[in-house]
Amino acid sequence: MIVDKFPDRIIEINQKQYLYFGGTAYLGLSTNKAFQDLVVQNILNWGTTYGSSRTANIQLKAYDEGESFLASHIGSEKAVTVSSGMLAGKLVIDLMKKQTDCFFHLNDTHNAIQTENSFPIFLNGNLNERLLNSKPEKIAILTDGVPSFETKPVDLSFLEKISKNKEITLVIDESHSLGITNKNGSGIYSSVSFPIKRKIMVSSLGKAFGLTGGVIAGDSEFINQIKELETFTSAAGMNPAFVQTLSDAKEIYKVQHQKLLDNLNYIDSILNKNDSIKFDKTYPLIYLLSNELVEKLEQENIIIASFRYKKEAEPLNRIVITANHLKEDLDKLVDVFNKR
Repeated sequence: MIVDKFPDRIIEINQKQYLYFGGTAYLGLSTNKAFQDLVVQNILNWGTTYGSSRTANIQLKAYDEGESFLASHIGSEKAVTVSSGMLAGKLVIDLMKKQTDCFFHLNDTHNAIQTENSFPIFLNGNLNERLLNSKPEKIAILTDGVPSFETKPVDLSFLEKISKNKEITLVIDESHSLGITNKNGSGIYSSVSFPIKRKIMVSSLGKAFGLTGGVIAGDSEFINQIKELETFTSAAGMNPAFVQTLSDAKEIYKVQHQKLLDNLNYIDSILNKNDSIKFDKTYPLIYLLSNELVEKLEQENIIIASFRYKKEAEPLNRIVITANHLKEDLDKLVDVFNKR
């Protein structure tokens, strides 16, 4: 389906309007007038793009302000922006390859933080034996903040069971938790307090935060090392107008995050729980476990997200709740579930 206007809560297809519960604009910022005004103001000041290396002799104040906001919001010592979440993940993996003896991954992590020769953390439901042996190793644990097809942050309690002879670096992709989970949408990074050497967070900013770009957050030493990578120094940075907007929009983020929480709490208050859906009031995705429900929603002029991460995979059907949905939208959606 091809549309000629941004799909917010309403999407128009072949001159017919549908309720839309798809995309990743969790905070509804792409069509938020106050947010758009900030972006426009910053484009007028910083231009439409800045195709120069971040290490050039001319340094833009926008990066300092935006990255300081992100570090404070996430709860990290330091943060750096790049042009995409995918690049953020690849930069971290490239650096970790030089510092790591072995990689382990939890479930099907996003492609941004995948690497060859990585081992699964669990085998047949048990912790990988290599994590339990006494061999001293520097290891990296790769995981999404909220795993695919889940509605709660990843359970990291297994970290406590890993051999004390392993020096652990935890890499979390928070593209679908930054801006959503924890206070004001700070993500899960700051809440991770297991006995590990280092924790690194990567995320797209093009989802909840509504701006094309990516972020890497962690301790100052690691972020400084990222900035020394040739891939970083030879690439243009994130659009400076967008980076400046990150800082300028901090109050808007709070307001929209609360609207999102209000919508999720409202759904929870009217939804009759059943085995055909997977929902938690702290997370804006509802997974459908029944193809019959997808068809019923279409009959009620409701379009949801349906896509394949891999060509041969079954389509992933999920409903995305945003801060922009109105109560009447939610009533119509939940009514389809409650009629079952």
